[in-house]
Amino acid sequence: MRRRVVVTGMAGLSPIGNDWKLVEQALRDARSGIVRMPEWDQVEDLGTRLGAPVDFETPEGYPRKKTRGMGRVSLMSTRATELALEHAGLRDDDVITSGRTGVSHGSSAGSPPAMEVYARKLFVGRTTRGIGANDFLQFMNHTTSANIANFFGVRGRIIPTSSACTSGSQGIGYGCEAIRFGLQDVMLAGGAEELAEMDAAIFDVLYAASTRNDHPELTPRPFDAARDGIVVGEGAGCLVLEELDRALQRGAEIHAEIIGFATNCDGRHMTNPDPAGMEAVMRLGLEDAGIDADEVDYVNAHGTGTLTGDPAEASAAMNVYGPDTPISSLKGHIGHTLGACGALEAWITIEMMNAGWVAPTLNLTDVDERCAPLDYVMGEPRELPIDIAVSNNFAFGGVNTSLVFRRWSPDR
Repeated sequence: MRRRVVVTGMAGLSPIGNDWKLVEQALRDARSGIVRMPEWDQVEDLGTRLGAPVDFETPEGYPRKKTRGMGRVSLMSTRATELALEHAGLRDDDVITSGRTGVSHGSSAGSPPAMEVYARKLFVGRTTRGIGANDFLQFMNHTTSANIANFFGVRGRIIPTSSACTSGSQGIGYGCEAIRFGLQDVMLAGGAEELAEMDAAIFDVLYAASTRNDHPELTPRPFDAARDGIVVGEGAGCLVLEELDRALQRGAEIHAEIIGFATNCDGRHMTNPDPAGMEAVMRLGLEDAGIDADEVDYVNAHGTGTLTGDPAEASAAMNVYGPDTPISSLKGHIGHTLGACGALEAWITIEMMNAGWVAPTLNLTDVDERCAPLDYVMGEPRELPIDIAVSNNFAFGGVNTSLVFRRWSPDR
């Protein structure tokens, strides 16, 4: 029997705020977290100078013994998880160390500064002198999940997700599955990313990064005719997932139920988006949720602002949800936070669902004719009663995800 999974805690660190009150105000005020990064001017031939940083410092009281193996990405992951546990009322609960709680969390990669230590010393200097014992721990691919587990004493299963832009959404989905099938009772699920010029360079080399450097407030522009690419960002998001009966028994506040999750792979190209794969994962998500497409009230799009990705996603969304389902992307506000985006966008989607409104796609003023004629939320926030919301993400390697959330009601 498949167990029901609910969200009892959630938190995020984002370029527009580190709590829902600040994020909500930024979304309502059409305020962007995109800025020019002057420190990137030293990188020769880098076309983009834009990023979306988070205002974050290591919290006081974090012991050195716990943090010495953490880079910024793991520190943000740990803090977001701590805030989510506090939100769930589980920060000091024995279940965390019981073996019935696990971690399902990831990032595109570890901390870039720690990678640089190895690259400079070993491959340029041809020496190991100066490489610290903790440098690898900071940049290993499972650094966020391992450090979260170590910090909180988690003894259950660890599911590291390192699938670029679907790291966070896969973290949530795999965490949901672990509870559904009785493998765990609680999962700390999400994703994170640390901003570095390396991330900007990846998209710059692919001609997929925005170069509107003198007007950071006007980019990215998902689905817009004048879009010119991605703006990379950073952040961390965590959802505390819990088996329904356990949550009810302890009197937890329930923020949403996860009723559907799907992930698949295009199997066709490493970087070119595939509308067929996107459409398939959207349909699989609905099938897993046991609902029809016309029951979806809102779709939070991946919507990165690339020339090829946006039309592919719009085409898939049209084929699945039709022209009348409201859809918007958060990346105009927070940039593309890569491994964090699935978690941050899931968190914000749930908050908007419960508040009864959705944010517009910032900077979308003229829908590209190559993008299907969907009901794009533009200009102003839209008051919208939402019972079911979908959040979709897509990554290099042809990895696709779809999460389906339902507003919580004790009557069902």
